[in-house]
Amino acid sequence: MSAVDTGAPQEYKKYDSYVLNVDPDDDDKATEIKLCNFSRPHMRAFHFSWWCFFIAFFIWFAIAPLLGEIKDTIGLTKQQIWTSNIVGVGGTIFMRFAMGPACDKFGSRVLFAILLCCCSIPTAMTGIINSPTTLTVLRLFIGFVGA
Repeated sequence: MSAVDTGAPQEYKKYDSYVLNVDPDDDDKATEIKLCNFSRPHMRAFHFSWWCFFIAFFIWFAIAPLLGEIKDTIGLTKQQIWTSNIVGVGGTIFMRFAMGPACDKFGSRVLFAILLCCCSIPTAMTGIINSPTTLTVLRLFIGFVGA
């Protein structure tokens, strides 16, 4: 005998099986998170995003603990330090306006990787600061990573 269609709605399942344990009574939502499993693209994206954020945070704030030593070595005034701070934030604001449309056109992953690579160069050049102008220019380019 064949099954009779009673008109009851059929339960829709997107997949026959899942890699994770799921709750069938709760619309097949995952009941566990495997943080150290890099086989799925979601976990790779999660780990790459927090690692990139950490690098950007490190680049953006790397010069702050050195400002006291730089101030003493070069003989900077408070006005010159404030100017470098404002220029750094201005670089971040400018880059955010530039990155918005660029992310729409090219995607955020590629641009973020390029931005991290390019902004790591001025961070590595922190040791060559020998004048207020050099500090201000480096802070400008380091500020770009805040986008």
